[in-house]
Amino acid sequence: MALKATIFKADLQVSDMDRNHFADHSLTIARHPSETDERMMMRLLAFALHADEALAFGKGLSTDDEPDLWQKDLTGAVELWIEVGQPDDKRLLKACGRAQQVVVYCYSNASNVWWNQIGSRLERAKNLRVFNIPSSASQSLAKLAQRNMQLQCTVQDGQVWFSAGDETVQLEPSLLKA
Repeated sequence: MALKATIFKADLQVSDMDRNHFADHSLTIARHPSETDERMMMRLLAFALHADEALAFGKGLSTDDEPDLWQKDLTGAVELWIEVGQPDDKRLLKACGRAQQVVVYCYSNASNVWWNQIGSRLERAKNLRVFNIPSSASQSLAKLAQRNMQLQCTVQDGQVWFSAGDETVQLEPSLLKA
């Protein structure tokens, strides 16, 4: 018998001074049985950094044809494709052909090794941006994971503060590919 996804609920308040986006989002997140709290919270961080009413969680781990998050226009065309982790170059090039913009958030200690291996193969992808989140920050973010979460995310000058109750995680994504 296959294991089912675990459902998490998050009330996310986003104050993004860089994009002038201020909104509350009630999110339902299905965590795949093989997904860690760290990866799930990275998906939530990616949502906060690109928050929009049209942004939605994809099937991610369970489906090869969908990203972790995506945003489509009214015609169904993919405007934004977001991957979390270390996807392979073929997947990213395919995504770049399908979407106007592709963004990757990598977060493990091995991210630099991963990027050094595939970065040169992605030079032609002009609509791809790759960010690295320090592993210590992603692990701290994972500690905020609960089945029902009340979260605040503040973004200003490229710095991010993610809070739940008295706990705050500060991080600054570094750009690997613009």
